[in-house]
Order: sequence, then structure tokens, then C-alpha cells
Amino acid sequence: MALPTSLASSTTSGQEIYQRLSDNIQQVVRGQASAVRKLLAAFACGGHVLLEDHPGTGKTTLAKALAFSVDVSFKRIQFTPDLLPSDILGVSILDPEKRSFRFHEGPIFANIVLADEINRASPRTQSALLEAMAESQVSIDGVLNQLRDPFFVVATQNPIEARGTYPLPEAQMDRFALQFRLGYISPDNEVELLADQMVAHPIEKVRPCVAIEDILILKQQVKQIRVSPELKRYVVDIVGATRVAEDVQLGASPRGSIALMKIAQAIALFDGYGFVTPDHIQEVAVSVLAHRLVMEPQARFSSKTAESVVSDVLKTLPVPA
Repeated sequence: MALPTSLASSTTSGQEIYQRLSDNIQQVVRGQASAVRKLLAAFACGGHVLLEDHPGTGKTTLAKALAFSVDVSFKRIQFTPDLLPSDILGVSILDPEKRSFRFHEGPIFANIVLADEINRASPRTQSALLEAMAESQVSIDGVLNQLRDPFFVVATQNPIEARGTYPLPEAQMDRFALQFRLGYISPDNEVELLADQMVAHPIEKVRPCVAIEDILILKQQVKQIRVSPELKRYVVDIVGATRVAEDVQLGASPRGSIALMKIAQAIALFDGYGFVTPDHIQEVAVSVLAHRLVMEPQARFSSKTAESVVSDVLKTLPVPA
């Protein structure tokens, strides 16, 4: 869909681009301002997001609302046990007339990819996303193929149902910049939701409000947000503390440190700051780091979770002045 000329012009304000996107998405996704903020932070800094929550909480709608708000290509992949890597990456097909193979791109070659119920596919198929998510490229038939910029993966999964699912391995979890839950909305927001869908789903009315050029500007401005040496050390100390925390078998990796810094930069830009503050880091630390931790088996008996570990670290570590 072509974006109106009035919306396709470049803007110098990353905060304005964020606000326009956030308002557009929240016309569809009610009562989820925090989730929208985190999703856009990952999108702005080149990360990927894993949404884990119960069915019907709006995971797919949130991803589609973002995709429809930007004038970019969007593909949805419904993960199932019989899905093959070629169904994601693409396949070479013989052209009888030219007597040669021609590569047909898979859905991974879109700007925004929704990997719905990602844990329903086999580990072999899940691994097809590893190179794409880490390096924005895929190797097919010995040929390196660069993915489009921006490239953003939003994956969903149900935390309760285990039958017919394959838990994501640590290596894949580490490639998600953020993991968070949407949760149930307030009764007032749910009443608004009912009113919105009396006639049709509001997602059908979503139109692009920013151009791809605006997204590239947004990503560039995130990189320009300053992070002081003291706050870089604060990030490293937070991540390091997860590696020695009680009941933690495996702490967050250096990739977690990088993700925490970049997400905090995006949040600072959204708030109109030219620099990161400790509050920006603390706001997203649990969502950035908790899914990267592997807890000891006995932790479940003490009701200790990865989220509580990161929260305890934030409470005990001294905050830079």
C-alpha cells in the first residue's frame, strides 16, 4: 500500500516517529501501553521480540498492528510440527525452459516476520531462524543472502500448553532482545475492546502512519543516544550479577549486555532524552535478561524465577549517581 506523500516525508524527531507509531497501534491494542513501548524499542534498535502469554491476549494482533502501521513488507508463519526450514527460508525450483534452478524467497525475506506459536515447530525448523536473527542474513545452497532492512521478528508462544511443542533452546532464546507477557487488560479496556469489535476487527482499519525512511531515521537516532562509562559499567554489573546469583545455572551472556544497552537507548529516545539514565535501564532489565537465564531445577520448589532474580539484582546493586 502506498503511503500518502504527507506521511512519507522525512522527520528529524525520533520521539515523534515513536509517538505516531504508538498512537496508531494503541487504536487496536487497548490497555497495553507498556507492551507497545517495549515492542517499538526492540524494533528501533534492531532486536527481536518473543511474546509469551495465554491465547487470546493479543499477541498476534500486536504484531500485525505494528506491521500494518509501517509501509513495509510483512509475512506471517504459522509454526506447526510438519513445517520445514525451506518453508521459512525458501527453495530452489527447477526451471525446465532455462534448465536451471531458480530460487523462490521464503517469508523470512520480509521486513517484519510474525513467527506464530514458534515452539510448535521441530528444533530443526526453529534453527532456520538462528542465522537470520543474529546476522540478518541466511545461507541457502551455499549462497549468502542478505535480508531486508529493517528486519524484525516477532515470535509468539503459549507458556502453558506443552503437548506437541518443542521448547526453544538457550541459543535461540538469547537471540531475542526482549521477552515479555501482555497479561489481561483492565475491565474498562476490555469493555472498549468489545465496542471496537461490534462490527469488524479494528485491525482492518489500520493504515501506515510512517514510511520505511522514517524507521531508518529512528534506528539511526537510537544509536546516537549517549551512554556514559558509568552506565555501561552498571549494565555489565547487572548482567554479571545474574551469572553468580543463587539458583541460577546459566546467567546472561554478553549479548544480553548489548541488548540491555541498546533497548535502554531506544527508551531514552522515546522519552526525549539525548542520554540514557539508570531509570531507562531498570525499566527494561527484566524483559531483556530474564529469558536468558537457566534456573537450577530446585529453584521451582522455592518459587524463585528468572524474573525475581533480575529484580533482586536491581534492588541490591548500587545505582550510579
